[in-house]
Amino acid sequence: MQFKCVKKDYFIYIEKNEKVIDTLTRFCMDQGITNANISGIGVVKKSEIGAFDTIAKAYIRKPIPKVWELVNFVGNVTLKDGAPVVHAHVVLSDHDMQTIGGHLFETTVAAVGEFFLRKFDGTAYRKLNEDVGLPCICLETRFEIS
Repeated sequence: MQFKCVKKDYFIYIEKNEKVIDTLTRFCMDQGITNANISGIGVVKKSEIGAFDTIAKAYIRKPIPKVWELVNFVGNVTLKDGAPVVHAHVVLSDHDMQTIGGHLFETTVAAVGEFFLRKFDGTAYRKLNEDVGLPCICLETRFEIS
């Protein structure tokens, strides 16, 4: 992995055969990044994506073993149990330009992985929301609509 930092912005190049979520998570740990926004594009393989079933309160998981274009990667970094967690959703495109997408569990760079991370000051963290069935973001201020 390579990166360039200017103030709170990081341009990150994840290299061939590196795992994306694992690499970004370790990078955030190493750089002390606890809250951030991430986007990216590239070419990936050995992906696993999913969708959350709100009735079963569990993810439906689907392995995507072939090489796909990473058309869009969007996510964030927050703390969970004191450690940075990368939460991302993706859109992937096959060689027929057909797309699929969902929550990204992990993917491996097949050719290139180009990511932009913008660090922000804050104390956003994740805590299990029993009603939802997921660790949801907790923020500093609550806005109530009356």
